[in-house]
Amino acid sequence: MAFTVPGATVNDACGPDPGFFCELVFDNTENERLAEIIGWVVERPLRIALILLAAWIIKKIVHKVIARAVARLVRQSETDTEEQLESAGKLDFGTRAAKAIGRIQERQVRSSQRIETIAAVLKSLATALIFAVAAMLCLSELNIDLAPLIAGAGIAGLAVGFGAQSLVRDFLAGIFILIEDQFGVGDVVDVGDTSGVIEKVSLRTTTLRDVHGVVWTVPNGEIRRTANHSQLWSRAILDIGVSYDTDIDQASEVMKAVADELWQENHPELTILEEPSVWGVQELGNDAVVIRLVAKTDPSEQWAVARALRARIKKAFDEVGIEIPFPQRTVWIRNDADEPAPPSRSD
Repeated sequence: MAFTVPGATVNDACGPDPGFFCELVFDNTENERLAEIIGWVVERPLRIALILLAAWIIKKIVHKVIARAVARLVRQSETDTEEQLESAGKLDFGTRAAKAIGRIQERQVRSSQRIETIAAVLKSLATALIFAVAAMLCLSELNIDLAPLIAGAGIAGLAVGFGAQSLVRDFLAGIFILIEDQFGVGDVVDVGDTSGVIEKVSLRTTTLRDVHGVVWTVPNGEIRRTANHSQLWSRAILDIGVSYDTDIDQASEVMKAVADELWQENHPELTILEEPSVWGVQELGNDAVVIRLVAKTDPSEQWAVARALRARIKKAFDEVGIEIPFPQRTVWIRNDADEPAPPSRSD
């Protein structure tokens, strides 16, 4: 035969790991070139197709596992929401219960969106990893030496890693913010250097608007701590000072009555969730005795409730004659012209 090489072995034709078809052709024809062609035309494409098929199957399995895990989280969230809805339905006032139910359902929607976002990110990462490994296996089937590619990719990855450390840190921090549900759109938060209302949360940055209307964009990796003022419920705390000659019990009763009145009104924008309470004397200051009043409110409504209570308490104190003291200072004015002259010295 024209393509028969005397003394050739199957390893010469098909390589150190001969495939089934290549070895079959060589054993029957002892034709090295024909066996090699069969290996390239049939064997290697078939192996590459099997690698890609296996990668596709593995991707489907991993995606299904992620989807089931997400569905489990969603079901748990729905169960928690149902319990919260039942609790909200037991509230005394219809408007308050309706508002609580609406808030709980809104949190449920946000939780579902957050879980779906996390699932999409995990699926994308899994797909990229699986097909990257499949691509390397396919290249090895083409007898391409992967050592230089891996070394070059390692060096490039190291350089990019050093240059993109902050980006990777922001990305990972964003994932944990979503997983732990530290805050979401509409929450009032303090992230250290600034505070305000969250307008957007992405995997890289968090955008919020402060009380002056300034929009701040904060990289997630730079958020060391988060104080969320609107998670589930809030609390309005009022420290009211009265003069030292005031009857403390009377002042406390007036403050409690004013807070209970606002609570019973069930104002839609000034929602107090449970009966307010006076905690008692908070401080004996230089100018006043400070009495503390607290009220549990809807998220982000503690400031409006506190402002309304201060105005009403001031009016109620005026009606019963309770004084809210303010610092006073007595100033003595000395006239140098009225001072006696110093005694004269006699020699």
